[in-house]
Amino acid sequence: MLIGRRTVLQGVGAAAVASVTGLSSSRVSADPISKPLTRTIPSTGEDIPVVGLGSWITFNVGNDPVLLDTCADVVAAFYESGGRLIDSSPMYGSSQATIGYALKKLSLPNPIFSADKIWTSYDSEGASQFAETRALWGLKTMDLMQVHNLLSWRAHLDMLQKKKASGEIRYVGVTTSHGRRHEDLEDIMANHDIDFVQLTYNVLDREPEQRILPLARERGIAVIVNRPYQRGTLIQRFSGKPLPPFAAEIDAGTWPQLLLKFIISHPAITCAIPATTRVPHVQENLAAAAGRLPDEGMRKAITDYVAEL
Repeated sequence: MLIGRRTVLQGVGAAAVASVTGLSSSRVSADPISKPLTRTIPSTGEDIPVVGLGSWITFNVGNDPVLLDTCADVVAAFYESGGRLIDSSPMYGSSQATIGYALKKLSLPNPIFSADKIWTSYDSEGASQFAETRALWGLKTMDLMQVHNLLSWRAHLDMLQKKKASGEIRYVGVTTSHGRRHEDLEDIMANHDIDFVQLTYNVLDREPEQRILPLARERGIAVIVNRPYQRGTLIQRFSGKPLPPFAAEIDAGTWPQLLLKFIISHPAITCAIPATTRVPHVQENLAAAAGRLPDEGMRKAITDYVAEL
């Protein structure tokens, strides 16, 4: 589904204006950090930072030069703050091309961790879509390719495994969102050789804790979390509410940081991928990947506190 240009212009354009004029945003910014916490990808032992960058809606800016440069600034801030994994999909409009533009403009000294998806109902279109994705990013090898929302997953997963064997992909995975098709996801995790799963998990959407996250640990599968803020709904819901008094004990200075720390403190979670159009927000998100994380007792205290708001 493509997002209307007016929606994107309003979101990203407002960010550009705020940046130029020095207007404060609704979320408190944080100083950039140089070394966020990392988690190990079980299938290889490679480490990646626990907070990544999503691109759903936020990077669907078409050919607008101002908005493209604004997104490039977000990628630059993400990278400078220690971020590495950037996630996209053919479903996200022009987001893939926007990422490619940013990477070409910035010429980063070290590679980002590229994560994208196959999103087509037609088995025969998977390989050509992969080729287009790789061209849009401007990369010869993709770090991670996932079957988006399990669409025609059998054929596409087989194709991606062959691409992995040929060295065109480093990791393969499958995704779900909005809490859908968890039974199918469990079946794939239990019976197929995959490196990653991606799913929705946050302080309110906690159903994956029951079966999927324990299974990921058992099977040695990395977990990427989408919709950590429910597309901003959680931030709006708690805006103006006092942080719990124990927030300082886990170095959480804002609600977004508290919400992210709850997610990435689960031992099965490898990386969460909040999307944003604003440099202060991406710095704030990466700051959540530093400092102390809640233990099991603190995680329960967070869920209890949220339930009472």
